[in-house]
Amino acid sequence: MEAVRANLGGFEVKICGWVQYLNLFGVAIGYTIASSISMMAIKRSNCFHASRGKNPCHMNSNPYMIGFGIAEIIFSQIPDFDQLWWLSIVAAVMSFTYSTIGLGLGIAKVAENGKIRGSLTGISVGTVTQTQKIWRSFQALGDMAFAYSYSLILIEIQDTLKAPPSESKTMSKATLLSVGVTTLFYMLCGCMGYAAFGDLSPGNLLTGFGFYNPFWLLDIANAAIVIHLVGAYQVYCQPLFAFIEKSAAKRFPDSEFITKDIKIPIPGFRPYNLNLFRLVWRTIFVMLTTLISMLLPFFNDIVGLLGAIGFWPLTVYFPVEMYISQNKIAKWSTRWLCLQILSIACLSITIAAAAGSIAGVILDLKSYKPFSTAY
Repeated sequence: MEAVRANLGGFEVKICGWVQYLNLFGVAIGYTIASSISMMAIKRSNCFHASRGKNPCHMNSNPYMIGFGIAEIIFSQIPDFDQLWWLSIVAAVMSFTYSTIGLGLGIAKVAENGKIRGSLTGISVGTVTQTQKIWRSFQALGDMAFAYSYSLILIEIQDTLKAPPSESKTMSKATLLSVGVTTLFYMLCGCMGYAAFGDLSPGNLLTGFGFYNPFWLLDIANAAIVIHLVGAYQVYCQPLFAFIEKSAAKRFPDSEFITKDIKIPIPGFRPYNLNLFRLVWRTIFVMLTTLISMLLPFFNDIVGLLGAIGFWPLTVYFPVEMYISQNKIAKWSTRWLCLQILSIACLSITIAAAAGSIAGVILDLKSYKPFSTAY
């Protein structure tokens, strides 16, 4: 918001704020759903193994979402964004762990099959209808947009960096490296997963039970996903926490409930600063995201919708407009036209992805009962 205010100003600042914070709220819901699916996958994989595939091992997702919520209430009491560095490193290591396991299992399955399944045109019409295929293709665009959604918190991360070298140079190197590595992993996992299962590819490679064995390796991968999401939830929610807390302190500067820190001594460590407003508001936030997750447990469709909503405004429109404003690029010049074409093309992708995801959610709601989703 501050970057948009400095470069563009006006009503666009409010639009940026609404889109960013609504998306961060949505990401928290998406991560709660994803973590519960992985926790259930561990339980189901062990159940399948114990019954040798005879028991369908159905289970309710609610206890797992509540468990994840309790963990997030504890971690959400970390006061500031810059104190999350250790949690972020753990999350990154876990991300490499489950991505490598997923890739390895995909390669092993292709070798076992002795052929590459699937086709260049995707899922066969017949397995799904032509209309379903179109909607799912649109939804997949949203899933891809969500996979690169870190622009939501890029400036907040940059704000925690030390200088020299300049923050923007460090962030440019980090962005280039992270986009390169994640794209490599996304392409390898996606392509090998599809090559392994073809039309029967699950929505989630590690929890869709295309793989049943080795069950212990699947357990390690899903545990890594849960640990990663515990950290990622905090990294994405901290900017929203900070915004609400700063706004409350500005609005009610004399309220001790909002501004006073109570020092709690911890033997061997620095005292912990307990703020009552932070404790209450962050706990309510986590409880609310957990409750909504229990009401809307459709992972792929929700992720696609979130990706669609946040992608164009925050990853394309505002950065492009700020770049034009900063560099004083003349209207109707070649560079200005190219940037606008890029922006419009990405807007059309966003609209298609949102439409596909909404269609998916509507389809899910037809067979849905609140608080009783079982897998």
